[in-house]
Amino acid sequence: MKVIVFGLGNFGMSLSLSLTETGNEVIGIDKNIEKVNLVKDKISHAICMDSTNELAFEAVPLKDADKVVVAIGENEGAAIITTAIIKKLSDVKIISRALSPIHDTVLEAMGIYSIIHPEQDSADRLTKQINFKSTLENYQLDDNFTISEVLAKPEFFGKSLQELDAIDTYSLTLITIIRKREKRNLIGKKTVKKESIGRPTPETVIEEGDILVVYGNNKDIEFYCEDQEEHEIRK
Repeated sequence: MKVIVFGLGNFGMSLSLSLTETGNEVIGIDKNIEKVNLVKDKISHAICMDSTNELAFEAVPLKDADKVVVAIGENEGAAIITTAIIKKLSDVKIISRALSPIHDTVLEAMGIYSIIHPEQDSADRLTKQINFKSTLENYQLDDNFTISEVLAKPEFFGKSLQELDAIDTYSLTLITIIRKREKRNLIGKKTVKKESIGRPTPETVIEEGDILVVYGNNKDIEFYCEDQEEHEIRK
């Protein structure tokens, strides 16, 4: 996938590197040459330009992009103007970072509905991690039910799902299993990546370090995590 990222601050740079490491062709754009230089050898291409200048977009291959991310986080006006210019010049799918409730309203008025709030989302995820203690990531469906990533218990290791009824004991539904695999990214750097095994079958064997993606009631997820913590303490 070809992705253009406008704004190479902490969020934009992290996003650009992560997208590159997962096999995407990324063009990063920022008006600060120092930020461009930091990332130019790590992504497909980096451009130094003022994205509030419509004429500068002649050098940007918007029509060839699959998605554009407006990740500008220091200047709300610049983020809005950049989004408006992209909207005017192409039909590419735009994902835009919002910096305030008013920014949200302006983006929605412009017809942008893929709106992200990195700081708020990070705070929400951290809150859920703290509340659910041993969970790794959470996606809360409503006030009562959540999809969570939890570590497999040691007693699960080496056993197939057919042999285990432990997940049922906790009243949780196993959606998939995430495993860490060592890979090399596009610039040759060795990285450890998390990959889903897809849909588990009765023959799927739990391995040490597996992350279980489970669905269930918040209380049942908390019970699983508390039981795991007690096991670790006893060890």
